[in-house]
Amino acid sequence: MNLSAHQPPQMARTNGIELCYETFGDPAAEPLILIMGLGAQMVLWYDDFCRQLAARGFYVIRFDNRDIGQSSKLSGGKPLGALELLKLRLLKIPVKAPYRLRDMAEDTVGLMDTLGIASAHLVGASMGGMIAQEIAISFPQRLRSLTSIMSTTGNPKIPGPTKEAMAILMAPPPKSKEEYLTRFGQTWKILRVGSFPEDEARDRALAERTFARGLNPAGVGRQMRAILASGSRKERLRTVKTPTLVIHGTVDPLVHPAGGKDTAASIPGAKLMMIERMGHALPIPMWPQMIDAIDKHAHGASVKTTH
Repeated sequence: MNLSAHQPPQMARTNGIELCYETFGDPAAEPLILIMGLGAQMVLWYDDFCRQLAARGFYVIRFDNRDIGQSSKLSGGKPLGALELLKLRLLKIPVKAPYRLRDMAEDTVGLMDTLGIASAHLVGASMGGMIAQEIAISFPQRLRSLTSIMSTTGNPKIPGPTKEAMAILMAPPPKSKEEYLTRFGQTWKILRVGSFPEDEARDRALAERTFARGLNPAGVGRQMRAILASGSRKERLRTVKTPTLVIHGTVDPLVHPAGGKDTAASIPGAKLMMIERMGHALPIPMWPQMIDAIDKHAHGASVKTTH
């Protein structure tokens, strides 16, 4: 058997919804679950990234969060308006949301139940990091290790996104496929910060793939509401005992680098790795560094828990 074999997408019924997931590698290897960010389909964990992790001795599972890609679409929640964001920022009036990050944490745990996985290494990017943190707080027995990438604690004192990153996040959804493909490239150019030719060369094919799998702009709005309605995890993160690695780019325009530092400072014993020139993305030239760090951290955590 090819140990880094990629299995086709499957559906798992959990927590009252259906999640679309895929696996890479040997099911007997240590399970490692990748949780994607806001409005991002699982294919943004590039196939090659997943294969490289599988080659390090992990059974890699990636999935579409609720309201994105091929997973269940929910309903409710008007698009977020500037007024509501202003109220949240100035008056601290919480945003209403059909569901919260805690529900998305339960989705992930439910997926593990369906796959018969008692505990796993969790790697979350951006909103995925927030979901992984929520699992570490609420379901600590389900984690072998936690890696939180380009994420934050929800602490309102952390500086917000750059104007440019915020504008792309709040832009009205594209009206046509062509507009979507163009916007995809523009978005990642802003989020990556700087020039990454290898990534840029793949953008169009990846945009085509995400478009073909299905877009759900209303779902992205609900995910954003979930983040804003969930508030700060900072105090609760002090209870986390899971071995934690925090990875953040020094030039992240969407989640300020202070967000990563705050996460590491809030979780007892967490290790912090700041990657120079990395924005809010997982650029190909930085994979070796990231994959090495995840591999070492996860396998190191397993050694600790088995002895």
